[in-house]
Amino acid sequence: MTEHTGAKYGGAPGSRGRTSIADVVVEKIAGMAARDVRGVHALGSGFARSMGSMRERMPGAGSGKSVTRGVSVEVGEVQAAIDLELVVDYGVSITDVAGAVRENVISAVERMAGREVVEVNIMVGDVKLPDEEDEEGEEQERQRLQ
Repeated sequence: MTEHTGAKYGGAPGSRGRTSIADVVVEKIAGMAARDVRGVHALGSGFARSMGSMRERMPGAGSGKSVTRGVSVEVGEVQAAIDLELVVDYGVSITDVAGAVRENVISAVERMAGREVVEVNIMVGDVKLPDEEDEEGEEQERQRLQ
């Protein structure tokens, strides 16, 4: 029996060929990782969230929140740059939340997508006050009452 190490045939089987990762994959990974951080209320601006919630109620538009709302990326062969727009909960340290989001997003993207994250730019566009209703929550309540 002859043992094949892969060297004779052009390297290890796992290194033969190229893997491409679509931008939307990295957007979803980054969006989920950012949402997992305590103090992040939502991603996207108030306008983007309200437009998204309207789109989600349209027939055939899919269900659930858009994971990529508030996330934009540039993905290359080996690196990625990520921009996030956050809504944070009132009372949290915005700098602490931003740091935790960066750490979580970088860790998730580098582990799952194998891309070096060169930067994670964060723009805090709003703060969720304790007495404010969520736009999506208000709409669900209105529908329930009808």
